[in-house]
Amino acid sequence: MTSTVRVVLASRSPRRIELLSRIGHAAEVIPADIDETQHQSESAVDYVRRMSREKASVIHERCPDAVVLGADTCVELDGVVHGQPANRDEAVQTLRTLSGRTHNVHTAVTVIWTQGSRTKSETLIDTARVTFQPLSDHLLQWYVDTGEPFGKAGAYAIQGQGGVLATRVQGAMSTVVGLPLRQTAGLLSLALADSGC
Repeated sequence: MTSTVRVVLASRSPRRIELLSRIGHAAEVIPADIDETQHQSESAVDYVRRMSREKASVIHERCPDAVVLGADTCVELDGVVHGQPANRDEAVQTLRTLSGRTHNVHTAVTVIWTQGSRTKSETLIDTARVTFQPLSDHLLQWYVDTGEPFGKAGAYAIQGQGGVLATRVQGAMSTVVGLPLRQTAGLLSLALADSGC
């Protein structure tokens, strides 16, 4: 049965759009432009949870008739969140920090929908662990020169050329890319069924 409820993705990430299409959802894209500054003393997991909820909430206020999905991904090593690099120097520094080590990639997903007069929401968090090979200066400079690190948490895209940096992934690859597919499919099924689809 075809859904009559809009599914809205509160993100402009082409990776999340593509992942949603893999599980049968052609979502409308309405980015949530919010302040993504991590709070002082906020853990990586709490940070992505809050970001996913805030993104979904902002867009659901604008689209109360829709099932809205917000997501956020961060790279964390030794309790430090490594976000999107602002420039080449930050990209190089981040990749040097991750070189030869295993880091966590946390992705939080929040789905908000309306059931009758009630607003309902569910949030999940999935974590994968990624091990990088020791990065030579040549490899590091080559990768930064591709331009791929920019706009990516942790300064790399494992589904792209950044895949050569990793030697091991423990957990779901889709979590590293930005949307844990199995869990997201479950949340959307729940929300759509609850919305009367």
